[in-house]
Amino acid sequence: MADGKNGTGVRHATVLRKRWITPHMIRVVLGGDGLAGFTADAYADHYVKLIFPPPGVDYPVPCDLDAIRREMPREHWPRMRTYTVRAWDAATGELTLDFVYHGDEGLAGPWAAHTSPGDQIMFRGPGGGYAPSPAADWHLLVGDESALPAIGVALERLPYGAPARVFIEVAGAAEEQLLTSTGTAEIVWVHRAGRVVGEALVEAVRALTFPPGAVHAFVHGEANFVRELRRMLRVELRVPPERLSISGYWRRGDDDESWRSSKAEWNRLVEAEETAAAVR
Repeated sequence: MADGKNGTGVRHATVLRKRWITPHMIRVVLGGDGLAGFTADAYADHYVKLIFPPPGVDYPVPCDLDAIRREMPREHWPRMRTYTVRAWDAATGELTLDFVYHGDEGLAGPWAAHTSPGDQIMFRGPGGGYAPSPAADWHLLVGDESALPAIGVALERLPYGAPARVFIEVAGAAEEQLLTSTGTAEIVWVHRAGRVVGEALVEAVRALTFPPGAVHAFVHGEANFVRELRRMLRVELRVPPERLSISGYWRRGDDDESWRSSKAEWNRLVEAEETAAAVR
């Protein structure tokens, strides 16, 4: 098909190259005819959902996920993992994704570590919804490794000269990356150094003296620290919801499937807590 999809939204891509950009971050570049018609230009947090069949299971081509779930036993259903588009080059048809690698446990990280040029991967997307607002007086970007690709894109898409305060938590100094920006960004690398994910990050953001004017904030990553910072911004500082992009990408103790199944209820409870706190 002309747009590279098979009629069910599933695309097939080929691994072109990969490299380790830090000891625990792998950059994989995808290409091929399956990316014809793909676009990822509107948002800084565009994402795709990678499709992983169980070992030893092959799906027909074209791949129809609805038919697979309808006709195949549950143990043959694919698992999906969501990854931010780090870069999309429409001229070359190359899609870049960054993977956090924590060893051979898990699914997408090990795939990225062991993949080679020529390997195939299926995905759906893109989705997305955040782009730095040109109307903001300043920007706040906060996240852990899972949000680092989106923060990197946001920095590259800030209005020229726009001020930004950026807090990124990583395991240690070796995980820092070179980031560039069209804005005037003050980047603070917060080193976890063995602490619980997000603890040091929350402390760093709370210590910030907020500049005057309207902020546009992007806060994404592990759900527990996101919850704390969301409450700070929405309840304590009264930042209007339309100037906030806040989401828990993952949660300690959950795999992707269990977190996705419980995320709507988690959001409902957090919203209820914030409403109760706001009226006290």
